[in-house]
Amino acid sequence: MGNAESHAIQHGPRAVALIGPYGSGKTTLFEALMTASGTPLRRAGEAKSHIPSTETRLTHCSFLGDPWAMLDCPGSVEFAYETASALAVADLAVVVAEPDPSRALALRSIFRMVEAAEVPFIVFVNKIDTLKVPLKDLLAALQAEADRPLVLRQMPIGEGGAITGYVDLVSERAYRYRPDTASELIRMPDDIAGTGQAAHEALIDTLADRDDALLEKVIEGAIPTPAELYEHLQKDVAERSLAGVMLGAADHANGVMRLWKALRHDTPDPAATALRRGIAPDGPPLAQVFKTTYAGQAGKLAYARVWRGKLRDGASFDGVRIGGILRNPGNDTQKITEAKTGDLVGLGRLDGVATGAALGESPESLRFPAPPPAVHAIAIAAADRKDDVKLSGALQKLLEEDPSFSLIRDPETGEMLLTGQGEIHLNRAIDRLAKVWGLAVGTARPRVRFKETIRKPVHQHARLKRQTGGHGQFADVKLDIAPRARGEGFLFIDRIVGGAVPRQYIPAVGDAAEQATRKGPFGYPVVDIGVTLVDGGFHSVDSSDMAFRSATRAGMAEALAKADPVLLEPIHRVTVSAPNMFTANVQRLLTGRRGQILGYSEKPGWSGWDDTEALVPEAELHGMIIELRSQTAGLGGFVHQFDHLAEAPARLAEKIARDAAAQ
Repeated sequence: MGNAESHAIQHGPRAVALIGPYGSGKTTLFEALMTASGTPLRRAGEAKSHIPSTETRLTHCSFLGDPWAMLDCPGSVEFAYETASALAVADLAVVVAEPDPSRALALRSIFRMVEAAEVPFIVFVNKIDTLKVPLKDLLAALQAEADRPLVLRQMPIGEGGAITGYVDLVSERAYRYRPDTASELIRMPDDIAGTGQAAHEALIDTLADRDDALLEKVIEGAIPTPAELYEHLQKDVAERSLAGVMLGAADHANGVMRLWKALRHDTPDPAATALRRGIAPDGPPLAQVFKTTYAGQAGKLAYARVWRGKLRDGASFDGVRIGGILRNPGNDTQKITEAKTGDLVGLGRLDGVATGAALGESPESLRFPAPPPAVHAIAIAAADRKDDVKLSGALQKLLEEDPSFSLIRDPETGEMLLTGQGEIHLNRAIDRLAKVWGLAVGTARPRVRFKETIRKPVHQHARLKRQTGGHGQFADVKLDIAPRARGEGFLFIDRIVGGAVPRQYIPAVGDAAEQATRKGPFGYPVVDIGVTLVDGGFHSVDSSDMAFRSATRAGMAEALAKADPVLLEPIHRVTVSAPNMFTANVQRLLTGRRGQILGYSEKPGWSGWDDTEALVPEAELHGMIIELRSQTAGLGGFVHQFDHLAEAPARLAEKIARDAAAQ
């Protein structure tokens, strides 16, 4: 185990993942939290970036003497696997929401991701200064998307139609927002005192529902102290029986200090998170890789969280040696000699260690999310053929960085296909190939795996007779070619009697007939036909395997063209998931792509969402995710698998026939 040593209890930072849909202001909140901690990420006067983030950003800071690791996760659905990977090592998540009930739908998949990771969370309603609806309506919309109960911890104060502050429902104190600084304690406004008292009592009732002792105290008429309520909130959040809802406007740093204080109070420590994940507190050092990056000459860097013990630079795990430990990788990076329990660090030169893998001798099975199924693909090739080997190596590293990519060598078309989560996701891959590995690549729409078959049987006579001096070439075959039922494949039958074709040449006829099906009149493989050798002739000197192969290939080419060839296209069974308000849009999209709707029903476990099933030609799947997201406010997704081959429309077949003739 090298010089790694057993752990002494000395915990590293607590880790918080900031997650939320694109447009929620998540990164603005992240930067405001860092500024409030005394670790600003931008120089004064520097313009804010409006470019969506495509990878998780890890930064360390300190707040009131406590160390923190903050993970700013991408908001785009195309980079959701980055978020899921960060949640695998987080102690708590902050789900950033907008104050618009119509945008709450975007939180369903995010809440589900948090539940799958079994992570406690707090909801932070950002941009509260733009709230236009009653708070109860917003909370109801958020609750409709969340699986665990949401409880208000704050209530907004409005003056002159604007949100100017909030009431802390635990302490029953009122605060006025101040730009870019902590809120100011004020007297409770008379016009909301009653509403605030009712909300305070509702909070107590929610907490009492989860604790018999508190319930008994409430029934007896005793009033719980703020300290007691904070204690119950902390317990219930940690146990994931509820999530608190807080308010603010990160653009003005409103509510940021109060959020920090809630994080400080409610975020479990690394040891508690390890126990939640089934990791025993005692044992040899244990860490888990949650992110991998390559940075040109700097090589591979594995982001890992230490769950137990200490990791030392140079320690070996299963024959893999740590080649450097970095704190704050990518942002004010510091090289350190060891990492302790709870630390999130970058580990150098961990070749062969995949994202999600555990480092250490441990019986624990560390959970890690599986990559989502691919929904978009491009054919990719090096712009310069001499870079083929370099491209292959770079693509393998790209897949290490992001396992939600996959690489497929299509055996039918010969294309190398890069698949992923959408157009932006794949464009980022092309950009990284250029920037990190200096590779220019060409991309194209993947070729559809069309097939061909025939409609009618034909009889074909083919003869090869060639004299070139010395031995010549002679073969004579008579073939019956007929269609078979869909899916029955190729069949060769020998019905030679009386030695018309000697036994030793018949295998050559069968092999050549099958090889001839690899490219039919349309230029695609021919399927579901039977070829019967019924008669033929030979020459005792000039016949050979080669001669019979040549005669058979020529006869097959002529026969297939005469047998009423038909183009077949692959049809996929597709299941599209989207909120039911978009079901009509989904069905129009599918029928517009020549899809046959099979039906729709409520998505299991997702109230308010529908699964629509359809049969869709493979030719229509390319780019469908782009249109689907456009038609469903970015929320729709689909899975698909090959179902069967069907006759292609005449117009498509005619076009392909023209293209084949022109080649």
